[in-house]
Amino acid sequence: MAANQRIAAGALAAAACAASLAGCASDADGSKEGASGPRQGAAAPQSMVRLIGDGSTAYTGAQPHLPRPERLKPGEKPPQFVVFSWDGAGEDSQKLFSHFRKVAKANNATMTYFLSGVYLLPEEKRDLYRPPQHSPGRSDIGFNDEKGIADTVRQLRLAWLEGNEIGTHFNGHFCGNDGGVGQWSVDEWKDEITQAKQFVKNWKTNSGQTKAPPLPFDYDKELIGARTPCLEGQKNFIKAASQLGFRYDTSGVNNQLWPKKRDGLWDLSMQLVPFPGHTYEQLTMDYNFMINQSGTQTQGDPDKYGYWGDQMRDGLLKGFYRAYDGNRAPLVIGNHFEHWNGGTYMRAVDEVVEQVCNKPEVRCVSFRQLADWLDAQDPQTLSKLRTLEAGKAPRQGWASFLSNRSAPAPKGAPGAPAIGR
Repeated sequence: MAANQRIAAGALAAAACAASLAGCASDADGSKEGASGPRQGAAAPQSMVRLIGDGSTAYTGAQPHLPRPERLKPGEKPPQFVVFSWDGAGEDSQKLFSHFRKVAKANNATMTYFLSGVYLLPEEKRDLYRPPQHSPGRSDIGFNDEKGIADTVRQLRLAWLEGNEIGTHFNGHFCGNDGGVGQWSVDEWKDEITQAKQFVKNWKTNSGQTKAPPLPFDYDKELIGARTPCLEGQKNFIKAASQLGFRYDTSGVNNQLWPKKRDGLWDLSMQLVPFPGHTYEQLTMDYNFMINQSGTQTQGDPDKYGYWGDQMRDGLLKGFYRAYDGNRAPLVIGNHFEHWNGGTYMRAVDEVVEQVCNKPEVRCVSFRQLADWLDAQDPQTLSKLRTLEAGKAPRQGWASFLSNRSAPAPKGAPGAPAIGR
């Protein structure tokens, strides 16, 4: 092992231990009512750290703080899942990545962070990115600098050690009809995904930060899902993603129903929820609330900031209770680390997390955890859950609705209860 790799491995172990000592879980065992069991996990010993490639990433063992998914028992009411997710996750002067890490920890939640690969690529190396249908070095969201890369990597490292998921928002964020992602072929999507992985797997070489600790995961295994820019290009992306072993997509618009698979991937798209003061419903994303409040002005009338934030908060809460008191369909929420309209949407998300994630039978989880739980269930149970309309609980009650079950999971099947736990 080269000297700089030994330094990196030791630094990672130190970072992991620091994260563990700081309390990755909110209490002694991280358990809560409605959870599937203790959220266990500790920092990986240095002997378990295996650097990958140039040392930008590393295998450090199983991810800490992930509950083992368990199959619903006959007649058992499903938990209420809520997923908070972030597009283009990166740490800049707004420090919103670090803020929501703290919010999640304080409220027994984990989240999904969709990293834009170009956030780990310095401006001076921009030509390494060769976007489909565009010239090399082109990006509609720019690139990063040394501090921005270091800050983002630190947040990614800590987020993963706390049980959060690191997905992808791809790279250049091209939308519209001029070479936008909606026009990309399956092969072009595969190329974009490959580049997104490479920028993560080689961030140390590209940034020159060779002595920094690595990211504590193998990104080829960590990356199992995504959301496309502007929710465009979903059809061909799903085809590419299914061929590359992804497990879910969250690039569409759904009603509040139990999810199903599409081309082998779980369709975990965002949903339509009530829009207070309007007769139509609204997508569960800050950008869409903003567009329907201040149009394309990201900083509209300051006198309306409070009202607009309350409108988003109350709409998300109405959607939550419609599911919680109804069919228990997972609620999927998408956001951006932006201070649009004075940061009112970030305040709204803060308040929603605090109000819902501590309720009985609620699990605020990442997409990975939700996909794990869905995979662990009896397919017949999921089919029955999908017959429930949005906001409609079983008329005969949950115990009766889910009482007729097929045989229990065979030994060793995903989600089978751990022996002796």
